[in-house]
Amino acid sequence: MKHAAKADWQNRVVTPDKVFENIEPGMSIFLGTGVGEPRTLVKHLMASKASNLRDLELIQLVSLGDAISLKALDTNTYRLKTFFSGWVASEAITAGRVDLIPSSFSKIPRLVKTGRIPIDVAFIQITPPNEAGYCSLGVAVDVTREAMETASLVVGEINPDIPMTFGDTFVPMSDFDYLVRSTEKPIYFNRWPVDEVFDRVAANVASVIEDGSCIMFSLGPLFEALSKHLVHKHNLGVHTPFITDALMDVIKSGAVTNRNKEIFRGKSLVSYAFGTPELMAWLNRNPLVEFQGIHKVFNPAQIGLNPKYVALLPVRKVDLSGRAALHFGKGNVTSGPGDIMDHFHGAGLSPGGLTIFALPSRNRNQEPNIRLSVEDFPNQFSIRESVDMIITEYGIATLSGRTIRERAQALIEIAHPDDRKQLLDSAKAEKILYPDQIFLAGSAHLYPAEIRSQYTFKGDITVRFRAIKPSDEEEMRRLFYRFSDEAVYYRYFSPIKTMPHAKMQEYVNVDFSQIMSIVGLVGEAGQGHIIAEARFVKLQDRPVADVAFIVDEQYQGLGLATHLYKMLIRLAKDRGLQGFTADVLASNKAMMKVFEKGGAIVKAELEYGVYRLTIPFEAQTSHLDED
Repeated sequence: MKHAAKADWQNRVVTPDKVFENIEPGMSIFLGTGVGEPRTLVKHLMASKASNLRDLELIQLVSLGDAISLKALDTNTYRLKTFFSGWVASEAITAGRVDLIPSSFSKIPRLVKTGRIPIDVAFIQITPPNEAGYCSLGVAVDVTREAMETASLVVGEINPDIPMTFGDTFVPMSDFDYLVRSTEKPIYFNRWPVDEVFDRVAANVASVIEDGSCIMFSLGPLFEALSKHLVHKHNLGVHTPFITDALMDVIKSGAVTNRNKEIFRGKSLVSYAFGTPELMAWLNRNPLVEFQGIHKVFNPAQIGLNPKYVALLPVRKVDLSGRAALHFGKGNVTSGPGDIMDHFHGAGLSPGGLTIFALPSRNRNQEPNIRLSVEDFPNQFSIRESVDMIITEYGIATLSGRTIRERAQALIEIAHPDDRKQLLDSAKAEKILYPDQIFLAGSAHLYPAEIRSQYTFKGDITVRFRAIKPSDEEEMRRLFYRFSDEAVYYRYFSPIKTMPHAKMQEYVNVDFSQIMSIVGLVGEAGQGHIIAEARFVKLQDRPVADVAFIVDEQYQGLGLATHLYKMLIRLAKDRGLQGFTADVLASNKAMMKVFEKGGAIVKAELEYGVYRLTIPFEAQTSHLDED
């Protein structure tokens, strides 16, 4: 029986020209995507002069290969329909030679099933059959099954270089009317080069991806750089359209276990593979990777079942309200409004889910990528309400729950330092920011991003530390209003009752050549709340600085102030300072204990109920001298 089955499918192996005899003018032909493109059939179709091959409609979810040439489309013999404006297609769409079907990817299977998008012929790339007579759809599943069920003519192109993958990929050879042997290598994708800027962007992205998160992944320099920063994570999950060499590295590192996922637990779920021959060899019969159709991979309800799902989208430009212009043109594989919307909706349904735009602050021509508006740019993603964070190499702008004014402030802070003044002036002119908004030009280049750190205190409370930013104004105001009258008096030596915008913005706009201010935050990375602030201010006449602290009363007693004090000492020494001074009310015993524990001699003079403290750094014994 096995020999009979083998003979049966081999009897259906024909030449491409024999297949084309069954095609009539006006038919719609479905083609596999990416590495799954049946290149032998497509190239013969493009080159054929047969009279019946006229007015044909080619349907391909994403057009990535070189087999469908723009020259062939110019002849009006073929018309390409696609759901994705990336790669070659965007140029042809603009020129009117390719039709774009705007749609979320999760809806495409139903459009095919119901005949709303008619398919007469399906050209599918497959692996050679196994002993049971089943082939694998390999590395492009998408809507292949729906296309095969709908088409009246199904043709399989057998390619021995395609990996046999697991999941919803196995098809009996009897499902094909004709078979063609491939004479073409699959289309491979080289790994992307990564420069320093993308590495810094990726490092910032990785900082907000927590252990146990479920991630989406794609192609491009951002994801290539991101993989190096994810290999140190734990218990990541994968639910993504694409698997690439970079994602393979993360899975092989052990950072991916998929144990926290709710669907396809233990498996990395994908629809496509794009990459090198090394990736294809690794995928062959690999039980860790599950290939499923886009009705599952792009389904927001399915995505949302996975806790802490992170939808990451590289974008071309963003404006001060959070709208984005997506990439387009040759070389773009990663982003279109239709395919990304499903994953953004899924992240919104996911407990602890996160949506992120990421981009360098400037493009290769050193033009700003953060703009006042993106209205003049094509391929827009305008649903700004769906975006939680925007990330550049200069930091993270959290947008959730923020006003347009607060968003603008946060985005200006992560723009290129040389672009921030123009952005601020434009935002003032458009009344996005207050007309009296302060901007310290020198501080843009002096911001000490390197001091970012975190520490876990007793009670398993993790606090993240970084330098203060102008966009911390509202958080600092809220911190102020949480203090008791006594705490306010201890900090400011006066019974201050209000902290209006004009006063607080002076406090958060710091000249880092003269002042160091550190804030402590709790909560999710990029979305935390400020619970402490410590700063020193250089004195004009000598190499010492005045130092002061504030700690949310709910978090006092954990050692937070002592930790901040030691950080300030280290930073002051790095900047050439020789000591601190401080004024502390005699009744403020808690603050006096902080200075006692700081590791340096503290000289104190009591005058009118206030201790005047002098703290030279050269002395490292910990005790308090009183005069």
